[in-house]
Amino acid sequence: MEVTSIRLEKELKEKLKALSGNQGYQSLIRDILWNYVWQKSGDYQAQISSDDIRASVPAIAQQEQRCMLTGTIIKPQDSMFLGLTPQGDMVPLSCESLD
Repeated sequence: MEVTSIRLEKELKEKLKALSGNQGYQSLIRDILWNYVWQKSGDYQAQISSDDIRASVPAIAQQEQRCMLTGTIIKPQDSMFLGLTPQGDMVPLSCESLD
């Protein structure tokens, strides 16, 4: 790892610290940045499995998404699902990912 400096608003830093718990906010920021890179690049690595999906609801993509299970691109106006994770997050899922 390399040392990198980033300026954050004090309120943002405090909220990140509160959200990170024992993980530490710097580790949380790294996780957030890696998730962003994986979602936006072809280097996708699934962070969840189908066993993590507690419920799903049908949806229509309003903008390009990437399926959190397979990494498949979901184009605007395509059918998709929103999957509920144990953490309470709603994540994009391609229709084929739940077969």
